[in-house]
Amino acid sequence: MSAIAKGSGVDRAAIEQMVRQVVRQRLGLPVSGPRADGHAPKLLVNISARHMHVTEQDLETLFGPGAKLTVLKPLYQEGHFASEQTVTIIGPRHRTITNLRILGPCRKDNQIELAFTDAIAMGIDVPVRMSGNVQGTPGCIVLGPKGYIEMKQGVIRAQRHVHMHPTEAALYGVKNGDALKLRVDGSCPMVFEGVIARVDPAVKLEVHLDTDEGNACDLMNAKSVELFK
Repeated sequence: MSAIAKGSGVDRAAIEQMVRQVVRQRLGLPVSGPRADGHAPKLLVNISARHMHVTEQDLETLFGPGAKLTVLKPLYQEGHFASEQTVTIIGPRHRTITNLRILGPCRKDNQIELAFTDAIAMGIDVPVRMSGNVQGTPGCIVLGPKGYIEMKQGVIRAQRHVHMHPTEAALYGVKNGDALKLRVDGSCPMVFEGVIARVDPAVKLEVHLDTDEGNACDLMNAKSVELFK
């Protein structure tokens, strides 16, 4: 009891550690593993540069009948990739961004993710949203080599987030939609708040920042990163 008692109050950190140990036992994980011994799981933080997600139907409109996305580079999450296909997007003031990379696989809805400086360059007032939440967002014209589409909505600034397997979410003591903090230590030390947990059994632990956020903290030269509540 001495580990829990702290004066007349309760040591919340000690209780949370005990809960994590119980969770690890229930999940069949070693009690001496991540978080039980004070060490966090292996954490990867990546910059998610501006890109587009496209439907199969609109992919054919942009690149021709029968067009399929071809892999340029696999991404960290299993089955996801940067494709060889790129498009040009045109904003309401006829400002453009060329060579916007399409990420695969295809999705059921079109979506374009820009950083704040990208949105300024395009002349679009782009809200911060979680991926998939595009209701009421601005759109743009997307131009491919074989045609174009006019997106009525779907251009967003992606909310910073962390992909988590359920076991990792349990270790951090969070559930889907909860907010965490990310500390980046290096030449430009910084703490990012509002890193939203996206929990899914098909993913691996990975934080996504946009280009502006990654540059602001000099992520490429960071000495360490830490995710915490």
